[in-house]
Amino acid sequence: MIEAASIILLPLWPALAAALALGLVFGVAGWRDQPPGFRGRLGLILAVLGLAGGVALAVLGRLPGREGLWLEIGLAVCFAYLAGCLAGSILRAAFRRGSDAAVETRSQA
Repeated sequence: MIEAASIILLPLWPALAAALALGLVFGVAGWRDQPPGFRGRLGLILAVLGLAGGVALAVLGRLPGREGLWLEIGLAVCFAYLAGCLAGSILRAAFRRGSDAAVETRSQA
């Protein structure tokens, strides 16, 4: 199982690294200050359902051959992007807390 995953992922490391870097950039520059509203929540729900469906298809092996490989590659790149978005938003929150604390100490002085 691990050998099969490494055979698939090893030639894809540039695409995975690019997706991770792009997700990191968009995670840092995210628009989290605005309330999401109904459309944002609906998009998130649809994206999660789509990813869950893709993972279910890949795990169950319902898509054989080349199409299954494309699905697995697409899922790997998508999850690398999402991991980058998560890491970027964590970095942004950490830097924001640090800058808020610096502004607060300057205002107290």
